[in-house]
Amino acid sequence: MKCPFCSHTEDKVIDSRSSNEDKSVRRRRECLKCKKRFTTYEYIEEVPLMVIKKDGRRESFDRNKIISGIMKACEKRPVSVEKIEAIVDKVEKELQKNFDKEVKAQVIGELLMENLHKLDEVAYVRFASVYRQFKDINHFMKELKDLLNTKK
Repeated sequence: MKCPFCSHTEDKVIDSRSSNEDKSVRRRRECLKCKKRFTTYEYIEEVPLMVIKKDGRRESFDRNKIISGIMKACEKRPVSVEKIEAIVDKVEKELQKNFDKEVKAQVIGELLMENLHKLDEVAYVRFASVYRQFKDINHFMKELKDLLNTKK
């Protein structure tokens, strides 16, 4: 670290503390040459997760887009905003754990459907109908039959 006062490159750390809800580390340093103190901050370099769409386009992962889609599926259902946010938190953590830079949109959709299935079956079917783009009533009925079979 270069001293902001004399540009000497050697210093010692006097104090370290977590700050910004443990997202950064604040360090008090002392220059070994001029003995002046200064503060530095260390942050985790976050690489944005890119979503690979069905047509091959790539766009940044957007948590709000997912929340919006789930809220539409849960409209007029007894599902709280807290439960929706918990699903998105869970899926987002799983994506960060298993994918470094890119993830297919299909993976995100399947994770969301899996969690919605456990939360509310009607919201699950609504989300699936948009996500899987049912072409006709037969596709929709097949999904409902699969849902009933898994319940038994």
